[in-house]
Amino acid sequence: MKLNLDSFDSAERRQALLEICATTKWPEPGTDVNLHSHTFFSYNAYGYSPTHFAALARQRGLAAAGIVDFDVLDGLEEFYEAGDLLGLKTVVSLESRVFVPEFADRVINSPGEPGIAYHMGVGFPRAIQHPLLKQMRQTAEQRNRDLVARVNTFTAPVTLDYDRDVLPLTPNGNATERHICEAYSKKGDKGFWKSKLGDCPDDPAKLQALIRARTMKKGGIGYVQPGKGSFPLMADMNEFVLEAGAIPTLTWLDGTSEGEQAIEELFAVAIKSGAAAINIIPDRNYTAGVKDQKLKNLYEVVALAERHNFPVIVGTEMNAPGNKFVDDFQSAELKPLAPVFLTGAQIVHEHVQRGRQAGIS
Repeated sequence: MKLNLDSFDSAERRQALLEICATTKWPEPGTDVNLHSHTFFSYNAYGYSPTHFAALARQRGLAAAGIVDFDVLDGLEEFYEAGDLLGLKTVVSLESRVFVPEFADRVINSPGEPGIAYHMGVGFPRAIQHPLLKQMRQTAEQRNRDLVARVNTFTAPVTLDYDRDVLPLTPNGNATERHICEAYSKKGDKGFWKSKLGDCPDDPAKLQALIRARTMKKGGIGYVQPGKGSFPLMADMNEFVLEAGAIPTLTWLDGTSEGEQAIEELFAVAIKSGAAAINIIPDRNYTAGVKDQKLKNLYEVVALAERHNFPVIVGTEMNAPGNKFVDDFQSAELKPLAPVFLTGAQIVHEHVQRGRQAGIS
C-alpha cells in the first residue's frame, strides 16, 4: 500500500491515495478507534504521513481516526482531505507541553519535571494563524538547536549540524528529539557509540532510545530542567485552542505521579481555564492479564471524566517502534471501557464536522 504515500511531496502523496482509492474495496467501519497517532510532521516511527495513516485506518476498518502532532497543525488539511476521499471519520489535534503554576512543585505527566504537563487541543476544524502557535514552533526549534549544541560537546568529534543533518529528516522543518537521535545514530559507528554510551544495541531503534536516555533526558549533558517560562501556561494554551474552535484537553499518563494522584484538583484547575476532555493512551495503563494499580487508576479516571461529562479520547502514538496501530479493545482490561472510548471519538468527530461545515463548535 505504501507507494508514495510518505513522500515529502504532498502532490505525490495525494496522487498515490487517488490511485489506491480507485482500486481498493474498503471494509465496513468497525468500533475500534485511534485518535492519537503522530505523523511525520512531528515524528512517526514508521514515517507515516497523514495520508498514509488515513489509508491504513480505513483499511483496518477504524470507526474514527485522528492525528496529533507536536506544536503544529501542518497535517490538518491533508488529513481531512484524505478522510473525505476515503469515507473515514477524522479528527486533527495538537499536543504540546505546558506549565501549570498550581502544580509547580508536583510532577504531573512529564516524568521528573514538576509543574510541566503534556496537554492537547482536540478537534481543530481548520488551520489557524495564531501568535501562540508560532511561538510554540519557534521555541521548540530553539530548544532543539540548544540541545544539539550541548550534546555535541559530549559526542565530539561526531557532531551534528542541525540544518544539514536534522531538518532534512522532516517534511516541514518541525524536528523533535527523536529526529535528533536518529541523526546522531547515523553519524557514529558501533565502536564509537559503545565507547560513549557503554553499549551499542544492534537494533537502530534501541540505539536511538539509548542516545536519548543518556544525553537528552534528566542526568544527560543535553538536559535542562524546564520551569516557568519554558513552555506556555496551560491557561494560555487553552485560550488559543478555544479561539481555534477546538477542545482543550487534559492528558493522562498512568496515575502514579504525585500530580495525577491529585487528579480531582488537576481537573478543577484545567476546567477553570476551559478544559473539557481528557486524552488517555490505554496501552500504557495495563498489562494483559494483570489487575494492578495502574489498571485501577485507569478505571477511576474514566469514571471521573464521565462525572464531568468529559469525552475520553484514546489512541496509540506510533512515535516509537513497537507501538500498536490500534489498542486491543477486545482485551479483558479494555473491553468494558470500549463503549466510552467509541463515544468520545464520535463526540469529537461531530464537533469537527460542525466546525468544518458550519463554523459551529
